[in-house]
Amino acid sequence: MSKKLIPAYLLTFVNVLGFSILMPVLPFIVNDYGAPKWVFGLLLTLYSTFQFVGAPILGSLSDMRGRKPVLIVSQAGTLLSWIVFGCALLLPDFPVFGLALPLVVIGLSRILDGITGGNVSTTNAYVSDVTTREEKSYIFGYLGGIAGLGFIVGPALGGYSASFSIGYLGTVLLSMAISLITFLTIIFWLKESHPVEKRVPRKRQSFWKTIFIVRRVRELDPDPAIKSLFVLKAFFSSMMAFYIATMSLFLIDLFKFDEGELGLFLLVAGAFLAFNQAFISKQFIKRIGEFETLLVGLGLSTLGLIAITFTSNLYLFIGFYYILNLGLSLSFPTFNALITIHANPEKQGEILGVSESINSLATALFPVLAATLYGIIGFKVYYLIALLALAAFILAMKSFLKLGKAAFD
Repeated sequence: MSKKLIPAYLLTFVNVLGFSILMPVLPFIVNDYGAPKWVFGLLLTLYSTFQFVGAPILGSLSDMRGRKPVLIVSQAGTLLSWIVFGCALLLPDFPVFGLALPLVVIGLSRILDGITGGNVSTTNAYVSDVTTREEKSYIFGYLGGIAGLGFIVGPALGGYSASFSIGYLGTVLLSMAISLITFLTIIFWLKESHPVEKRVPRKRQSFWKTIFIVRRVRELDPDPAIKSLFVLKAFFSSMMAFYIATMSLFLIDLFKFDEGELGLFLLVAGAFLAFNQAFISKQFIKRIGEFETLLVGLGLSTLGLIAITFTSNLYLFIGFYYILNLGLSLSFPTFNALITIHANPEKQGEILGVSESINSLATALFPVLAATLYGIIGFKVYYLIALLALAAFILAMKSFLKLGKAAFD
């Protein structure tokens, strides 16, 4: 493992952990303060919404000021957000805007963590700065595996750390410790990868211009391959938002899982996702190339989403689910690899910021709609989700045929 990439691996892990460690804890916090279930959804949405806002801003700042200062400030913000969260749990329980004061302050902490969690674009830009063309494909695969590991480890750490006598404060203190270690690692270990001569001057733009992705893409004016990848990522991210919001509901209805059984299934699924992203995707890319691997991933995702609705036999379901899992694993790392390979080096941070904003916007907008649709039509929602994956596959094929293989090499 290259030492220069350890800070990036830590950042990727901590960013995912900031979301996943609260998954088994936040519903109970909301319930303990007597709030309705939609508040739980709101707290999750706040993180993704403000990550959507923060990613392009931090990415653009890193192009102007360098990667290290932006990563230091953003990680300090993440650490501060956990301190605010911990303070919220110590506040008196009286109503503010119809909710308990601690929940309101927790909401503010999730906003702060979302904005600073947008440093994923800067992290990706740093990785792209310090890797060669050949290394990019599999290094982003490793990052995908580390992100998958964060989704595996996070819920387990969250549940375990909340089981001590101090309760939810245990989860917060553990998160603070992990964030502090990452913060110190950036300060003392990470070396600036974006020298002064490659930096771009500051561009003033309004908040609304930052929000409207289409306008930002027009102003960036990336090459046709990047534009095509942005469109594909919009479909893929929407598919993932629908999938994440409904899969647990589907598994509970199909197999009558309790919390422990569902957690075990998701643990195994997450382990396969991490392994496939870190190792299997690398083999595919070596043999057939990045864009071809993306095509295979989108195709398998489409087949897997349909196949899992065909059986209620657990073992047969696991086989079908692995098809879906492999499809997702091949798609995740190749998006970032392709974008960094074709991005203008002077605008790399901003381009990766737009890429992450697309993902964050989908995660912010679609989970509520997905859960509502699942409640109305049940498993048939997966046919609609498969259509999103199929649309991405068809658009990818059209881009491949229109622009030619050379455009994506």
